[in-house]
Amino acid sequence: MVRSPDKAASLPAAAADDAAALTGDPGFRSNNHERSLFKRTHPHLESNADRSKSADRGGHSRGGGRGLYHGRRKGFQLKGRSMVYFCVLLALFGFALAPMVLQSTIGRVLRQGRSERGIARWLREHNGGGGSVRPLRFVMRELDGAGRLDRLRMEARVAVRPPRLALVLGNMRKNPESLLLFTVVKNLQLLGYMFKFYAVEDGNARTMWEQLGGQMLIINPERFNHIDWSIYEGVIAHSIEAKAAVSSLVQEPFCPVPLIWIIQEDVLANRLTYYNEMGWRHLISHWQSAFSRADIIVFSDYSLPMLYSVVDTGNFFVIPGSPVDVWAAESYAQTHSKYNMRKSSAYGSDDLLVLVAGSSLFFNEILWDYAVVRTIGPLLVKYANKKDGGGSVKFIFFCRNSSDDCGNDLQEVAAHLRLSPDSMRHYGLNSDVNGVLLMSDIVLYASFQDEQGFPSLLARAMTFGIPIVAPNLPMIKKYVVDGVHGMIYDKQNRDDILRAFSLLVSRDRILSKSAVAVGSTGKRLAMNMLASECIKGYANLLEYVLDFPSYVSLPRSFSPIQQQSWEWNFFREKMAQRNGDIIGDDEYNAETKRTSVVYSLENDLNSIQDSSILSDSMGRNIEQEIFTTEDWEVLKEVEKLEEMERLEVHQLEDRMDKDPGNWDEIYRNARKSEKLKFEANERDDGELERTGQPICIYEIYYGAGAWPFLHHGSLYRGLSLSTRSTRLSSNDIDAVARLPLLSDFRYRDLLCEIGGMFAIANEVDEIHKKPWIGFQSWRASGRKVSLSVKAEGILEKIIEREARGDVMYFWTCLETDTGLSTNNELLTYWSQCDILNGGQCRNAFEIAFRHMYGLPSSVDALPPMPEDGGHWSALHSWVMPTPSFLEFVMFARMFADSLNTLHGNTNITTGCMLGFSQLERKHCYCRLLELLVNVWAYHSARRMVYIDPRTGLFEEQHPVDRRKGIMWVKYFNFTLLKSMDEDLAEAADDGDFQSDTWLWPLTGEVHWQGIYEREREQRYRNKMDKKKKTKEKLLERMKYGYKQKSLGRK
Repeated sequence: MVRSPDKAASLPAAAADDAAALTGDPGFRSNNHERSLFKRTHPHLESNADRSKSADRGGHSRGGGRGLYHGRRKGFQLKGRSMVYFCVLLALFGFALAPMVLQSTIGRVLRQGRSERGIARWLREHNGGGGSVRPLRFVMRELDGAGRLDRLRMEARVAVRPPRLALVLGNMRKNPESLLLFTVVKNLQLLGYMFKFYAVEDGNARTMWEQLGGQMLIINPERFNHIDWSIYEGVIAHSIEAKAAVSSLVQEPFCPVPLIWIIQEDVLANRLTYYNEMGWRHLISHWQSAFSRADIIVFSDYSLPMLYSVVDTGNFFVIPGSPVDVWAAESYAQTHSKYNMRKSSAYGSDDLLVLVAGSSLFFNEILWDYAVVRTIGPLLVKYANKKDGGGSVKFIFFCRNSSDDCGNDLQEVAAHLRLSPDSMRHYGLNSDVNGVLLMSDIVLYASFQDEQGFPSLLARAMTFGIPIVAPNLPMIKKYVVDGVHGMIYDKQNRDDILRAFSLLVSRDRILSKSAVAVGSTGKRLAMNMLASECIKGYANLLEYVLDFPSYVSLPRSFSPIQQQSWEWNFFREKMAQRNGDIIGDDEYNAETKRTSVVYSLENDLNSIQDSSILSDSMGRNIEQEIFTTEDWEVLKEVEKLEEMERLEVHQLEDRMDKDPGNWDEIYRNARKSEKLKFEANERDDGELERTGQPICIYEIYYGAGAWPFLHHGSLYRGLSLSTRSTRLSSNDIDAVARLPLLSDFRYRDLLCEIGGMFAIANEVDEIHKKPWIGFQSWRASGRKVSLSVKAEGILEKIIEREARGDVMYFWTCLETDTGLSTNNELLTYWSQCDILNGGQCRNAFEIAFRHMYGLPSSVDALPPMPEDGGHWSALHSWVMPTPSFLEFVMFARMFADSLNTLHGNTNITTGCMLGFSQLERKHCYCRLLELLVNVWAYHSARRMVYIDPRTGLFEEQHPVDRRKGIMWVKYFNFTLLKSMDEDLAEAADDGDFQSDTWLWPLTGEVHWQGIYEREREQRYRNKMDKKKKTKEKLLERMKYGYKQKSLGRK
């Protein structure tokens, strides 16, 4: 059989010489036989080479030797045979470069059937089809989270709870992906993490997960918006099906919550290629936006990022190691036998089958005869050439597709090496990979490219108990010990393959005892080979991504000795299912298409897209009827004439006497005009019901993600810290519009909810005219500590009965918010405040309080708080009389300004002294200002009453009669605070700013006696000017009379 000239031309004569030298066959040592064989198989290349040589000799005989370099001595020139060699080397380099990019894809091809088709299509598009490989923007490969935590572990920390993580399961099936996640989560719990489990759907793995972490919450995708993710240090979403949870984290206030998205399936990857072919850019953009929300997207091997490269946003990360290969091999071995596989493939039971796979050279259109002879020529000649009465050694080559012409190439190689035609057979990548592995006796891995992960094919072969022969690549030597788990040969010395095979194959061409021992130890190694590194990878990833607050304990470091195996015990029953119980590919694809979020989202977005296309077509029809310029001119003239006629009629009606009608008609007309007003129609039922009520509770929120946690009705009104996230149909208050300071993101983050209180207090009479006022953070609803309907009714009755009195009602305890034990009497107010503020609450409060009142260093500046074990308010959830609220705001504004001065003084601190984590530094003042109301209420002699948010029961805390001798009333006296407020207002009015970043004038109204007098004088001046103008107008009319305007004129 003669090869095609285009392929034959790419093999140099030197390459054939190399192959001959490596085989060691005497026939290849004869130069005459070698030349005749090469000419017979590559006539086109030999003739070209001869012509090149003759041209070379001809040119040289004419004296062209010097002429070739004349005038170009500094250049580099190739000629003749050198030019051919250079071109061949350049081509080989190009062929070798592409497999280096695709090397990890070889392993992914061995995944289950539904994945094989997607990989094969990707390979055709990016390799065989001539497409270019898009570079992936991976995050850093070396994570420094462990080093960062080592530094934090050396610092003093008062931790009251472990780090909390939310795990969202896309499904609860028992499969290899669940085995990986279950093993990782169980070991992360041993390191100190606490998990809360959520799931999109129920499944047979629910009991297993509940044994690991308590009750499992099955959440409808639409209900993920009602979960307060801010209570967790991070969220882990598993599977594409968990996209609903990812979507609920897109909007504020949940954007800062770290999200790790683990993706181990290729359902979406297969559809992305289809979207690209169909031109559905809206679907690709939608998924790309969802992928961009995750801080890290974790894949279990290096082929999946290639499949998802269309939606790559620079946050891809690979943690290699998955039990999917072991699972697939074990499950396959339960339903298939080696004997039946050999019988169906026409192999004898006494044949010794050697599977050759993994060479990256086999993926491209290059000469097979050269690749095979170059790599394993000596092995083929020694073992496949024997033909006595016993069994024979046969080689199976695993590469490309079954439809390719690899079989013809192998037959040519067999003919060249004088082997029998049935000694070598080809199986494509689209064949039954597990079946080919199961019926093999030895697996020879012939790839010499360094790979990033352990080859998937070798992992499956070892799971089947098949001895492997692999090159000394770093990734293979890392796990496989030569002679124990497999045979390792030197890739630089091809003859070393013969040594490895001589230890596995006896003289009778059967497996030796050492081969059986190697296969057994290799199987035990493969079962749990990558478990320890996978767990360690996730532990390091969490330490790198998560930000641990000062009151949260740090996780322990992972030691490989702690866990070295997957949790097989929970999955043995599932793996032992027979073939009839295992769902097939067709059933799986049908079920996926029916239930997967990928297909449901595809249908929804395409229906919306079709509607928009229909609207666009209707719009184009309307555009065809657009008026011309002349039509617009005519229309303007008509409208102008109609306006003049209407104005003339209106003026004539004003000058004529007419009957006003009866009062019923006037009333109906007034009501009709009132209904036409835009503002009246926009009011919600709660706004109408609030009229006449004695109290209004303002719910402070930031971001559209907090909308599901807000209440509707007459008792509540929203208070948004962001203009863009204000609810349009609920009559919410825009805090930024009332207090421009909040438009500065830095101060909005530093003040948090108390900034909304400053906005309400700023000219409070414009929006709040009720005797009582209350506040509640949206987080109270998210943490299930907001008032119930029963408690709301009891509170309203008490307020109506006690119209007066200095009292503060609160319903969210400090212990509930921090997670501390309510019966722990050792924790005082200041100790809890220290826990929430990095251990610096007392120090910061004392310095700010001293600066606020100008106290000398010899005077104690930390107000004492009782140790009676009572409750303290948290989450800004309280109610008090409106005058008391304004007094508290007066005190809080001055304290916040003093605290800001402390924060801005570089001599004291270069950053936020009240927290360690990035989020704590961003919201530096929030936790201290949240507890400030307790100090003010206690020392200003206000009654503090706790309301049980569920039952509505009342209980007074820290009775006033027990505070005598403890309260610092002189510092919290209203007269003193008012005089301090006026002094600051006078300084601000005079422009005597204390610093460039003076916060106090920006937090509310600036008033003092001088401003009152100036305003009164200005009002008097305006009044006198108005009287003067009126008098002049009367004198003018008496002198010149009243002149009537002409009709029809404005």
